[in-house]
Amino acid sequence: MSGEHYFSTDPSAPTQRREVSFGMDGRQWRMASAGGVFSADRLDPGTAVLLRETPSPPDARTYLDLGCGFGPIACVLATRAPRATVWAVDVNERALELTRANAAALGVAERVRVTRPEAVPADAVFDGIWSNPPIRVGKAVLHDLLLTWLPRLTPAGSAWLVVSRHLGSDPLQRWLQEQGYACERHASRKGYRILRVRPG
Repeated sequence: MSGEHYFSTDPSAPTQRREVSFGMDGRQWRMASAGGVFSADRLDPGTAVLLRETPSPPDARTYLDLGCGFGPIACVLATRAPRATVWAVDVNERALELTRANAAALGVAERVRVTRPEAVPADAVFDGIWSNPPIRVGKAVLHDLLLTWLPRLTPAGSAWLVVSRHLGSDPLQRWLQEQGYACERHASRKGYRILRVRPG
């Protein structure tokens, strides 16, 4: 978007509501989107790779969609694991509104908790984290973001991160290992790496 990043708290870009349609898990998904959120016109290719290349989550657990955008990851996870609780977190208020609406339309609103990062309870921990992290915020902010949320994995939990090879997936993998995390390349598709991160 011109003059503004998708991680703005209150995007000034025109709302311009639209529908995003994509195929996943043998069905067609239709979700509301709008200007001022990440990948407003389509399912981002990295997010598509993340959802297609990671295993379905065990049911009845607690998960985090970090940087939820209009909610495709959170809604797909909640549908794949019909007894799971999924926290959907973003700093963008418009994204949060869209995620709430999409979760309601898909019948998973009772299990998708949509909120700003600071509203997540301090004692909440996660059996899994899924994220298409905002690489373009810069290394310092990205590293701070990851060091805020990765420690909240349960001992047996995993974080699944999708990062473009051209935007530093390999250096990020090395940095995570230097922080004491077990980090491996789970998959590589269409120029994207899926990194699986586990507590060391």
